[in-house]
Amino acid sequence: MPAPSQLTLYIGNRNYSSWSLRAWLTMRALGIPFEERPLQLFSESFRTELAKVSPVARVPVLIDDGFVVWESLAIIEYLAERHPEAGVWPVDPRERARARSVCSEMHAGFVQLRTNMPMNIEASLPGLGWNLAVQDDVDRIAAIWTGLRTEHAARGPFLFGRFCAADAFFAPVCWRLTTHAVALPPVCDEYRQTMLALPAMREWTEGALAERCFLPQSEPYRRSR
Repeated sequence: MPAPSQLTLYIGNRNYSSWSLRAWLTMRALGIPFEERPLQLFSESFRTELAKVSPVARVPVLIDDGFVVWESLAIIEYLAERHPEAGVWPVDPRERARARSVCSEMHAGFVQLRTNMPMNIEASLPGLGWNLAVQDDVDRIAAIWTGLRTEHAARGPFLFGRFCAADAFFAPVCWRLTTHAVALPPVCDEYRQTMLALPAMREWTEGALAERCFLPQSEPYRRSR
């Protein structure tokens, strides 16, 4: 049997790159081995290095034996097919569809929250960026978390009981809400704390705090992806 090929994941700064966190956390928390290639957002080398391996200058990018997957949802689906034993998605078909639904909603939505309360792990910015549109996003996220945690509470502490891609997709939100000190219902705050205490999440956080690298003020955060 041939040896499995090596997966390589290109990521941006841990402190800011919420999209990188999703793919990285999925792989680390589920024990999928990979080599990490960190790149500094907005540096001169960022686009140059990515241009060598990807058709787009965005992270994350997954490389599998020369094959490139450059979009976060596509990366998750690729990992699920390549590592069916890892549990990227729930086993039950309906739960799997629901997990994909909330991941897609997170992937494409919550623009007000993402724009006004960017992920910035090293910062403490209570209340900064809040407005009624942001609160609408927070309320919808709280509804998702409350419904899933209530339904699956007996099976474990994550959205579907066991950690899966849905948790990874909401992981940056856990940090956004922490940085900006957003009030949450008790069941949601418990889930947020569970996510922040996850060993893989603590590893990411420690790396973020050690970076000592800040985005230039001239660059809008939303471009970090």
